[in-house]
Amino acid sequence: MRELVVEADGGSRGNPGPAGYGAVVLDPATGETLAEAAGYIGVATNNVAEYKGLIAGLRAALDLAPDATVRVRMDSKLVVEQMSGRWKIKHPDMKPLAAEAARAFPADRVSYEWIPRERNKHADRLANEAMDAGRRGEQWSPRDTSAAHNAATLPPEGPPGDAKAGAARARAALTTAATPPPTTGAAPEGPAVPAVGNRSAGRNGWAQPPVPGTGLQDPPAAEPAPAPALAGPAPAPALAGPAPAGPAPAPALAGPAPTGPAPDMAAPATFVLLRHGETALTPEKRFSGSGGSDPELSEAGRRQAAAVADALAARGTVQHVVSSPLARCRQTAEAVAARLGLDVVVEPGLRETDFGAWEGLTFAEVRARYPEDMDAWLASPKAAPTGGGESFATVARRVASARDRLAAAHAGRTVLLVSHVTPIKTLVRLALGAPPESLFKMELSAASLSAVAYYADGNASVRLLNDTSHLRR
Repeated sequence: MRELVVEADGGSRGNPGPAGYGAVVLDPATGETLAEAAGYIGVATNNVAEYKGLIAGLRAALDLAPDATVRVRMDSKLVVEQMSGRWKIKHPDMKPLAAEAARAFPADRVSYEWIPRERNKHADRLANEAMDAGRRGEQWSPRDTSAAHNAATLPPEGPPGDAKAGAARARAALTTAATPPPTTGAAPEGPAVPAVGNRSAGRNGWAQPPVPGTGLQDPPAAEPAPAPALAGPAPAPALAGPAPAGPAPAPALAGPAPTGPAPDMAAPATFVLLRHGETALTPEKRFSGSGGSDPELSEAGRRQAAAVADALAARGTVQHVVSSPLARCRQTAEAVAARLGLDVVVEPGLRETDFGAWEGLTFAEVRARYPEDMDAWLASPKAAPTGGGESFATVARRVASARDRLAAAHAGRTVLLVSHVTPIKTLVRLALGAPPESLFKMELSAASLSAVAYYADGNASVRLLNDTSHLRR
């Protein structure tokens, strides 16, 4: 009996939020991709999207080889355990989806296996492609639609049950199957995880709206989100302007112009993101979150706060100051606000990650004491630090909620947000549509400035990252 492998995934940008799914059917012997499925499903939770991906993958397998056995591989522990019968399905939204999945392929010929997220990248990419397409008001389609590709992968129709003909029908059907119009924090306070470079994204000035046709020249893998979640990257037109001299742009940026509504180019809510000044823990690169000693600024940190206050006063664009409730941020914010003649508003959603038992330790000390927990934390945004800390996924939801409130309250204005490594990197990641692992690839120095603009249609534009020029004067 023939065996097929189905890998499936789903995601929600907001949880619940704009969501999509992806699935791929593989030949277990050769690893060949036999069929792909993806779709945008509107606003839903991660779990709903994951179940949708499973259902799509099983249906594609059924079309390919109705008599086969199927081995499902997913990084969703919930779906794998529920469909294996080891966990009871309690949530009312999951019960009909699990029943639908059980009907999609004969259940006695389906087995389930959990795999780490890094081994499920194909399905994850498809889910993100579907969400990207949904944001543009388009249907998802496979990346390679060349004649040579179609000739190799879309054989002619054949009799029912023929595997090769089934593959052709599956690919043809799945190309148009999308429903028209879904992790994460950063390195600890003072990068306990080695940073991989200082990525400056779109240094085009954050005091004025961007010029259409400019923006990021080489963005990471897209994870944009449509309105109203305010979690997407710069609008597609900003990435599709005149081609610069040199190599051709990446294929993901070279598609047709979006067919949906024109992006909103009215004055955005611009967040100037300021990481607080140094504390005694910062130079030692110790974990310093919201569950630790709440250290105050050091002498160096107070000098940094004064320097950034002077720089922002010279710009003259900040209209409001909002701060994390932690002491180091409030002290930095108060120094700036006093220089600008403004008040400080405290936003609890901007506080740093709670690092649990890791608070006050260096990366090396955590690695020595809690090696398994550290490995899990580095591998998945859903893993929390030892002792009841917050996962990056939890922090991302909190930060996104604060972002949405502040963007709605300050449309058309420039607001200084004084926060920490994790929240600032999370805001940048969400605006770029980058995956959670990108947080370990961004440098964010003490008292550095970054900036993101948010538009009413949900698009975002990263204009600055990790600017410390004011500290070198």
